[in-house]
Amino acid sequence: MKRGLWFVAGAGTAVYVMVRGRRAAEVLTVDGLKDRVGAIEVGARIFRDEVAQGRADKESELRERLGLVPHGTPELTGGRHKAVTTSPIPESDQEGSN
Repeated sequence: MKRGLWFVAGAGTAVYVMVRGRRAAEVLTVDGLKDRVGAIEVGARIFRDEVAQGRADKESELRERLGLVPHGTPELTGGRHKAVTTSPIPESDQEGSN
């Protein structure tokens, strides 16, 4: 009984080591490295898309809270927040620039 148990334990360990070794060797091949690089690229693309979506959501939330439409002009609806606009050219330069 004792010998049979040790034989099964040894055989199981040998199979486990062979499978893990084969997987480790596959990772170090050209195809394995290409797969790893491809996975990193996909992960970076997904992260970039998530950040862009979060930024767009936050911008929409801020525009709604400040009462701005997409082009930065204030809406003429009554709200509890004061509309804020920013002009790229100061007012003094707009009138007398000619």
